[in-house]
Amino acid sequence: MGVRVIQWATGSVGRAAIEGVLDRPDLELVGAWVSSPAKVGVDLGEMVDRPAIGITATDDVGSLLALEADCVIYTPLMPDPSVVSALLASGKNVVTPVGWFYPPAGEGKAIDDVARAAGVTLHGTGIHPGGITERFPLMISALSGSITHVRAEEFSDIRTYGAPDVIRDWMLFGTTPEVAKTSIMAEALGAGFRQSVMMLVDELGFAIDDELRTTHEVAVATNPIPSPIGDIEPGRVAAQRFRWEATVDGVPVITAAVNWLMGQENLDPAWSFGPAGERFEVEVIGDPSSLVTFQKLHPHSVEEGLKRNPGIVATAMHCVNAVPYVVAAEPGLRTYLDLPIAAGRAAAHLRRS
Repeated sequence: MGVRVIQWATGSVGRAAIEGVLDRPDLELVGAWVSSPAKVGVDLGEMVDRPAIGITATDDVGSLLALEADCVIYTPLMPDPSVVSALLASGKNVVTPVGWFYPPAGEGKAIDDVARAAGVTLHGTGIHPGGITERFPLMISALSGSITHVRAEEFSDIRTYGAPDVIRDWMLFGTTPEVAKTSIMAEALGAGFRQSVMMLVDELGFAIDDELRTTHEVAVATNPIPSPIGDIEPGRVAAQRFRWEATVDGVPVITAAVNWLMGQENLDPAWSFGPAGERFEVEVIGDPSSLVTFQKLHPHSVEEGLKRNPGIVATAMHCVNAVPYVVAAEPGLRTYLDLPIAAGRAAAHLRRS
């Protein structure tokens, strides 16, 4: 038997995680929690268009807390600390892309105490935040001395994100600039990105100013732009940029940034992804400097992205591939600074017997 895994929530990231668990011979899927009544009782194999595996989804939290399992991959849209604490207290390790990358001392100690008391581990991972903003900048920074700035930045066409309710109701695309500025995204995203920034600040040793700086900019449509929430009309928000920066004397030394555009046409200001297209970038300015670009983590087309978005799959796989390392780790809250480098596994037809 492999490491026994529960999948918590089965949105796009959760379904990709189910696929990843099913494809690893050292992991065994033993349960899943769902929020939708329509998914209760659905076989988890069939949920991801595979043969039935005899394990069905449930919305019964108590039954999953009582279920014998080694690890939970926790991927709801928004985290519930009380649920995570309950999972840990039930003796289950937790891997998640929705927080706990490098929490502030008070918040971190509280959940670290729960995990330690239960003899299990909590680890936050993912992609952005959760990898591009912490793991890879730290790794690349080892090639440099006298570092003056580290930047991790996403450039994505948000039309490929198949969650119209989130795009419309949370991100507030399609609203006026004034309304979009009230979006909770700067704070909701910032809860993770600020942790990413502080991990780099602390590990690299910057003596930063007291407050991190948050910037939110928008661009509006100049002509109707087709999108997952219908046409975005002229004057309505069709692109957004967020930046979280640690500064020294007002000058950025660590930057985490997001650029979400509904394509590159009919925008005011006339933002674009630039010649490199959609990508993630990690740049270290030092002696010497370096720039690493992550490509192929974005779909080739809007239609392909709505069907299966590589960035979402990467988020899930970073969680799945961390599971064995987290289960083997010392109890407590463990970040990239504590764990060994996680690795994927060979395709089934190329593995050693």
